[in-house]
Amino acid sequence: MVVRKVGKYEIGRTIGEGTFAKVKFAQNTETGESVAMKVLDRSTILKHKMVDQIKREISIMKLVRHPYVVRLHEVLASRTKIYIILEFITGGELFDKIIHHGRLSEAESRRYFQQLIDGVDYCHSKGVYHRDLKPENLLLDSLGNIKISDFGLSALPEQGVSILRTTCGTPNYVAPEVLSHKGYNGAVADVWSCGVILYVLMAGYLPFDELELTALYSYQLLWSTLFYLVSKVTENMLCLMINTAEYACPAWFPVGAKSLINRILDPNPETRITIEQIRNDEWFQGGYVPVSLLEYEEVNLDDVNAAFDYDEEPKANQLQENEDTGPLLLNAFEMIILSQGLNLATIFDRGQDSVKQHQTRFISQKPAKVVLSSMEVVAQSMGFKTHIRNYKMRVEGVSANKTSFFSVILEVFEVAPTFYMVDIQKAAGDANEYLKFYKNFCSNLEDIIWKPSNEASKSRISKTKNKRR
Repeated sequence: MVVRKVGKYEIGRTIGEGTFAKVKFAQNTETGESVAMKVLDRSTILKHKMVDQIKREISIMKLVRHPYVVRLHEVLASRTKIYIILEFITGGELFDKIIHHGRLSEAESRRYFQQLIDGVDYCHSKGVYHRDLKPENLLLDSLGNIKISDFGLSALPEQGVSILRTTCGTPNYVAPEVLSHKGYNGAVADVWSCGVILYVLMAGYLPFDELELTALYSYQLLWSTLFYLVSKVTENMLCLMINTAEYACPAWFPVGAKSLINRILDPNPETRITIEQIRNDEWFQGGYVPVSLLEYEEVNLDDVNAAFDYDEEPKANQLQENEDTGPLLLNAFEMIILSQGLNLATIFDRGQDSVKQHQTRFISQKPAKVVLSSMEVVAQSMGFKTHIRNYKMRVEGVSANKTSFFSVILEVFEVAPTFYMVDIQKAAGDANEYLKFYKNFCSNLEDIIWKPSNEASKSRISKTKNKRR
């Protein structure tokens, strides 16, 4: 049998596979340590313009070295592949444990929550806000300890920036201020998600769930008149429940846990309990043993930069003096931006004309994953169900006038380096309803929608005038 090796790592079986990467079991031949090797195809990363996004995620994981965060050891590269060497976690997802065993005991729930708070607090101390905390992103090691994973939507704002604006995350775990589209504090929003996780651990189900709304939508197809009366109450149920913190704790919740959850799931971010206050809570303190932090390690990103900056072609400063490299490439979007006389409206958002064709588009410079997550959260906050497969999303529910079924298809395309186009098509429903949906939908996505510089300036001037009035 041929044994494959990458550097000091001996590669074994495939243990996971995603859209852009395979995860292999591997072993460090020098230490005998088992690791997970994430293998990415270099050409695929370049094709989908994911270099900056992946470099950012890796850099964040190297920055947050904590016992309750999945450890990233190093990054290696070949001509065709990039290898990310991660801590090998054997216990699966916390989500799977809840699915198989149902609600957990008070002691076990508290222990997981204590570890989660320790890990999240450390991330915040490094200026990192996760923004997608949920049981699916909490792994368990062989000792049953939590390991926070998946920093794909995390934020590492520049120093002095305290307000985040990108709407992203998983709807049932997202804080109400994120849904308001007015900006939010990443640390305070993460605390809300931790509170939802604690509730799920102890209850075995979500505090805010749209299942009842889905059932009522189904009944509407058969009993539209009756549903019209009911829908007045149930429209945007999930969003309303989150915004008003409308939930109930089961009878088996201990008084202390119930009190702490109520303080965490405070819809007002200004009065919501902080991590420091959570640590001082009497129920939280039960059996709490603060984690021993690793000794200080200098974070070195040289291997990350070397892996992604690797180029088979000579660098610019390596070229010979008389060598002709040809003109710099200028893509179509850069040309349009430079040509102020060209009107992008005919290509993308075409107003009333687009309604006749049941199709509209917009452009974003945010990473494709962030675009998709933002659209999902906004659509669900508007009271619609979402179904995602790869970079295509179906949005469906009942039209605003409560008389018909409404459905929209959204698909994300890469049209140029760092530019993504979202193509939106009406699949079912009235054209006028579609126009209303599109305008409302886009108004909540202003942070991710790209506009030419002259349009952006006009928008800022308009907002300034409105404020003065």
